[in-house]
Formats: sequence, structure tokens, C-alpha cells
Amino acid sequence: MRAEILALAAQELHPRGASVAALRLVQARFGWISTAHLREVADLLGMSADDLDGVATYFNLLFRRPVGRHVIMLCDSVSCWIMGREPLCAHLCRKLGIRPGETTADNAITLLPTVCIGHCDHAPAMLVDNTLHGDVTTESLDHLIDTLRDTP
Repeated sequence: MRAEILALAAQELHPRGASVAALRLVQARFGWISTAHLREVADLLGMSADDLDGVATYFNLLFRRPVGRHVIMLCDSVSCWIMGREPLCAHLCRKLGIRPGETTADNAITLLPTVCIGHCDHAPAMLVDNTLHGDVTTESLDHLIDTLRDTP
């Protein structure tokens, strides 16, 4: 992985230009970006750990805490609120037994609120493991959760 990160950095005018791609590599391998991994990537890219942490925490698809095997990012935009986001969130919390920002006890699913995901014409919307879902209903949500629980 170090060699991949250095190769990414070599393709950039400034090595720090590879910071997002490098963090995505770490997350793809470990599921999240620990402080130890962040520091090592920062060293490879010639950045301070604080600067790289600023990059990591800016992007909501980079996780600085452990997450479940599946991540549900429920849109928190005005359009989704108007179209029923809040009742969906409450239903999801009841079904999973968690609150936004938490992970189920079996480590299967993490529920995270997120800013607008740009699918307002199909609100309420959410990202599930980087797959966009729109026009979400409690029925489609129940089916999706059952599917996720059966998927490693």
C-alpha cells in the first residue's frame, strides 16, 4: 500500500494532491482511517497529520471512526426533510436499534446523516455503501435493511 500511495503522489505536481486518493486506499483496506494510518500517509505525502486530518474530516465519505460493514448515509437536506426524511430516520432507528451516528451491535450497519447528496428530485434519498437510493419509503427501507443483514 505504501508503494501505491507513493506512486499516486508521484503523479501529482505536489504529493499532497494525492491525499484523498491515498486515504481512500487506506479506507478500502481497513474500513476506516485510524490515526496511526493517517500519520503514516501524512509522512508519505510530506504533510502534517493535522493537515491530512483536515482533508479526511472535510469529506463525508472518509471515515475517521470505525463503521459497520454497511454504511447508510441518510440525506439531511431541506428537500429530503420536506419529502419525509424525518419519519424515515425514526423508522430506521427503531428497526436498527440505533441512533444516527451509531453502529448496530452486530457491526452490520452504521447510520450517518449527510448533507445534500444531490438527488433532490427523488427525495428522500440516501447512499448505501456508495449506491444511491431515491424515493425511499419505509417499505423499500425494510427490504434494503433485510438485504444488508444477509450480505457480508
